[in-house]
Amino acid sequence: MSADELVDIVDEHDRVVAQATRRDVRLQNLRHRGVYVLVFNTHGQLFVHRRTSTKDVFPDHWDLAVGGVLKAGEDYESGARRELCEELGVGADIQLRRLFPIRYADADNQVVGVVFSCTCAGPFRLQAAEIAEGAWMDLDAVLERTQRERFCPDSLEALRLYLSKLEEVRTRT
Repeated sequence: MSADELVDIVDEHDRVVAQATRRDVRLQNLRHRGVYVLVFNTHGQLFVHRRTSTKDVFPDHWDLAVGGVLKAGEDYESGARRELCEELGVGADIQLRRLFPIRYADADNQVVGVVFSCTCAGPFRLQAAEIAEGAWMDLDAVLERTQRERFCPDSLEALRLYLSKLEEVRTRT
């Protein structure tokens, strides 16, 4: 997505209230829509990747989800599929699981979004402009690594919510 592409600006209830360029969304920290896709392989490992140093938010951070900002008028599932295609070179035949909504805000980023997951073994064609490197990791190794390296805080929140929902399901059964 280029800096000049239009993005829907939303209120806390995910209602569109305006549009702005991606550049203005970042400069003014405007609330916008985003998607997060937790990509697992058949062994339950999560695909973790390091963002390039040229990313406009959280450069050189590790990321736990494929995803990003939705274009103006784009729905969540279409955005998730577009991001999978752009970042990993997959998407059209991937079965997405819509998991739950997410709200995230900090000094640099305000997102109203949806977390998805999918199972995909690859092979991936990593988008060089966005992903410096990536690897499959067991969840316990991911959690340990988050204690010593820089990770995108919004994708950490997505994983935290995912793990808490798994725990809720386990305690009910």
